[in-house]
Amino acid sequence: MIIRRFEETDAPKVSDLIRETLRISNTLDYPAEIMEELIRRHTPEYVLQRAGWTHFYVAEENDQLIGCGAIGPYWDKEDESSLFSFFVRPDQQRKGVGAAIMRALENDEYALRAKRIEIPASITGLPFYQKMGYQFKDGKNQLDEERLYRLEKFRA
Repeated sequence: MIIRRFEETDAPKVSDLIRETLRISNTLDYPAEIMEELIRRHTPEYVLQRAGWTHFYVAEENDQLIGCGAIGPYWDKEDESSLFSFFVRPDQQRKGVGAAIMRALENDEYALRAKRIEIPASITGLPFYQKMGYQFKDGKNQLDEERLYRLEKFRA
């Protein structure tokens, strides 16, 4: 498996990966109408837009994209960052792909300069992020208006 920076030509494959993961993995935890809206939103153009202001990474194996994730500034703050678009293909989950992407993100310059990293976590992804050391922001373990948990990790 190779973890590398996103290239513009990856956008269609990343879009497909995200849509497939939402459709298969996340539909168990969310109503169909919410999932369909997210699936519609994650076009190649949306991926390119997000990659334009984050450091976006992809996991690749045998010339196939199997995961992705991005890190960027948290509301333009120099000492805080946030994770975005973290997805692993359903047939590759629980095989170390997510942990490898997380290591790349946490070694990125946005993470290294941050005292705190936040992630808006889905119900589906919550156990993984907690395993990676992320905790409920301000101890609040309730879903927000976007039906996401806000998690954070402080760096020494």
